[in-house]
Amino acid sequence: MRGCRSFLGVAIGTLSLAILAQPLVAAPVDGTPAAGGTTTAGGRGGRIIRVTNLNATGPGSLRAAVEAKGPRIVVFEVGGLIDLGRSVLSITEPDLTIAGQTAPSPGITIIRGGIDLKAHDVIIRHIRVRTGRDGQAALSGWEADAFSTVAAHDVIIDHNSFTWALDENMSASGPRFAGGDTVADWRKNTSRNIVFSYNLAAEGLANASHPKGEHSKGSLIHDNATGIVFWRNIWAHNVERSPLLKGGVQAVMVNNLIYDPGERAVHYNLMALEWTGQPYVEGRLTAIGNVMRGGPSTAPGLPFLMLGGDGDLRYFGKDNLAVDKFGVALPMVGRYGETRAKIVTAATPDPLPAGVTAMPVRDVETHVLANAGARPWDRDADDIRVLFFIAEGRGGIIDDEKTVGGYPVQKPTAARFVEADWDMATMEPKSGLYPGQKAPAPQEHLSERDAAMRNGAPK
Repeated sequence: MRGCRSFLGVAIGTLSLAILAQPLVAAPVDGTPAAGGTTTAGGRGGRIIRVTNLNATGPGSLRAAVEAKGPRIVVFEVGGLIDLGRSVLSITEPDLTIAGQTAPSPGITIIRGGIDLKAHDVIIRHIRVRTGRDGQAALSGWEADAFSTVAAHDVIIDHNSFTWALDENMSASGPRFAGGDTVADWRKNTSRNIVFSYNLAAEGLANASHPKGEHSKGSLIHDNATGIVFWRNIWAHNVERSPLLKGGVQAVMVNNLIYDPGERAVHYNLMALEWTGQPYVEGRLTAIGNVMRGGPSTAPGLPFLMLGGDGDLRYFGKDNLAVDKFGVALPMVGRYGETRAKIVTAATPDPLPAGVTAMPVRDVETHVLANAGARPWDRDADDIRVLFFIAEGRGGIIDDEKTVGGYPVQKPTAARFVEADWDMATMEPKSGLYPGQKAPAPQEHLSERDAAMRNGAPK
């Protein structure tokens, strides 16, 4: 473990806001200490491990790199698809940076699998995970998350794209009551100090292969997780959990966009059935400048925040916006359980980590559509489709990745990683241009006919 810990734990550091002027340039994670919080250095200062092939296992693979011991920075000399074949990439070794921004175009996309992070001091940036049903029968038991922490701590998950999960797209999980009999014990032994920034979590598969049935879920923050920060992420086309905070969770949400939630958007639920014999712990949520916009799949009258279960939530909300697909205002608060649980209004917000700032809510949608997700300078067709559908008020909740074209097809690419071209402290290119980055231009995925029309082809 590195450095001291505060309530919000890992601060993102100085996240450059230059992307406001250059929307196709991703925000860097500095990783330097900042007042009011701590940072994780990930693998900074460790050895460089090069991923030299797209194999699921073996020497030169991403799996081999994450299984290595000691501080390390994982860079990529290949681009394309890593097919996990319905398996999970488990990260158990700490002090790690995965720098997806170093890959040659089209970047790194993991398919038919997910990532479980079970370590501390980890930074993951600019990776796509497209889990998918992969032809599995309904209720058959294939139930992977696209990404989840598992009792991890001091983690930054920044500028990634997570889609087509069978469970959650992007979560922080762990045991509920581990390590002892006190709340402090429970919190120490589950996920804590996790920052999710500029990620896209979309199209969780609904009636697919999860054994519980319908399971299109955005993000689950498990009981007693603390120091959870959601900053400028996008959730789109998930039935619920955008996010779900379980009992005793402490979280901050700033400038996120929730589009086309189905039955629930943000919700809190301490379930008595899961807390038998334990004293209830009050949850805490600070939500500032978030946008919830209904879409084709959204239930009429859906509130921004809903309370379920039996535990209280202490809530501070400011400058949040919730509208239906026609722009008509929606309720800010509702409930889906008739218990004694209540929302307690907090007089002041919980402190934000240094570098986490709030922009006006009317600027959020434009900003995150331009900047969230993996490699915004070099988007793939699926991210472009999801983002355009959000902008156009289209799309919907799906049961199978085949509904939207199925797994991507990409030709593998290769390019040598040149250490001298990168600032190894920040993992930003010294030239200011990432691999595959061109001059700013509209990123559209056009048919041959539309491309010809845009280019002014002769009649």
